[in-house]
Amino acid sequence: MSSPKVILTSSDGEKFPTDPKVAEKSILIKNMIVDLSPDGLEEDFEIPVPNVRATVLQKVLDWCEHHKNTIFPEDEDEDTKKTTPVDEWDRNFLKVDQEMLYEIISAANYLNIKPLLDAGCKTVAEMIRNKSPEELRKIFNIVNDFTPEEEAAIRRENEWAEDR
Repeated sequence: MSSPKVILTSSDGEKFPTDPKVAEKSILIKNMIVDLSPDGLEEDFEIPVPNVRATVLQKVLDWCEHHKNTIFPEDEDEDTKKTTPVDEWDRNFLKVDQEMLYEIISAANYLNIKPLLDAGCKTVAEMIRNKSPEELRKIFNIVNDFTPEEEAAIRRENEWAEDR
């Protein structure tokens, strides 16, 4: 007999039979399993994931599968976390279109997968680092609805924040 699986069901109804060790990279799912099956899984265990589409859930599970044996430091201080670069595999994994990147970040947040959330947020931070407001508008498809006078006033008010 094969070992029991955690079956994750996406918002669009697709089912993903998953090894418990992989699924438990999500603290949300890990806690559900512990709460609802404290003696361990004896049979398949289905968990709906209503906030995550199938294509995104597949990507998140691919990440979890790759990192199933990775031990992430939990008590790493915030400064160290901020300055630690995204590892190369994660950087390549997160080379997706913006919509998918944001959905992966949202899914990682919802499923409580902190290392994936951190990697996604660092990837977005890299996208915006050292960019002008005009470049940011282009990257994020933001319409500038300020009049030239309003924009000049805002720049004057925030001169202190500019690099000199």
